[in-house]
Amino acid sequence: MEVVQSFTIDHTHLKPGIYISREDKGFTTYDLRITEPNKEPAMGPGAIHSLEHLMATWFRNSEVKDDVVYVGPMGCLTGMYIIMIGKYSVEDMRQLTIRCLEWILTQNEVPATRPEACGNYLLHDLPMCKWESKRYLDRLKNDFHCEYTKLEVKLDDGKVFADA
Repeated sequence: MEVVQSFTIDHTHLKPGIYISREDKGFTTYDLRITEPNKEPAMGPGAIHSLEHLMATWFRNSEVKDDVVYVGPMGCLTGMYIIMIGKYSVEDMRQLTIRCLEWILTQNEVPATRPEACGNYLLHDLPMCKWESKRYLDRLKNDFHCEYTKLEVKLDDGKVFADA
């Protein structure tokens, strides 16, 4: 089996920032890395769930709404993925994300937190979502990272999978 491309990222050197995770079939997947993997605590499930609702709402109402395919959390709870049609530069995504986070910090409720609109409507934590958003916003403004450190992965058949 082929190694999943995201498993070739060296998570021991991955800093919070915005990275291009994939570009294929006319789509670009952006890795919005909010916490430093394996060094900082992952986001709490309620905080990242609230962040998902708020980011999805903002991006799907922004000037790029027609290009937004998906906004959702990473399984490791250290960030979010945004999939867009076409390609925006990392700097474009940085500016969009900064505006989104600034908007989140002004919100007093999380959209779609009713049982009819959400599969786990009780699992939200707006105060922690805002705390994580503020910290990430400060990082995007003051200590921006956007270049992955790759791993070299040896497959069972001896071949090397490296995507550098």
